[in-house]
Amino acid sequence: MAFIVLLGPKHSGKTSTGAALARRMALRFYDLDMLIEERTGQSPRDLYRAGPEIFRREEDGALAALLKKTGRGVLAGGGGLIDNPPALRRLQDHVTVALEVSAATAWGRIAGGGKELPPFLRSGGMEASRETHRILHEGRTGAYRSFARYRIRAEGKSPEELAAELCRLVQERPGP
Repeated sequence: MAFIVLLGPKHSGKTSTGAALARRMALRFYDLDMLIEERTGQSPRDLYRAGPEIFRREEDGALAALLKKTGRGVLAGGGGLIDNPPALRRLQDHVTVALEVSAATAWGRIAGGGKELPPFLRSGGMEASRETHRILHEGRTGAYRSFARYRIRAEGKSPEELAAELCRLVQERPGP
């Protein structure tokens, strides 16, 4: 069995759903952002601040190392993974699932989380940041929709509900 890779824009529920799915399927769970930090000693945000190309190189390197080390599990990809063609090529032989939520829901999770906004969303005040997010979210949602083998509407569902739905989906229509 290949990896089940959860994709989607920032704050679409990839990590919480991936952890629930891994528990349900008795598989190991991996979070790509955590793997990047373990490998580099720097957060994805710090790497991105150093340069998007530096971050993407490290993202691809962490993914390559994981796939070389083990051939199965559940992986939560980063929100911008769709912007990293070398990393996407590595996922072609795996089961890819796009989680979809509205831009408003994702923004509520980002802005309401009490954390600092990501570097690419910090300009021109909160309304400008919200509009930048909406445009980016909608573009990435469309790109993930085109790339992923499966799509799941995640709006209003708990991670456990999504995991149950995903489990049925991948068992009914197994991956590559």
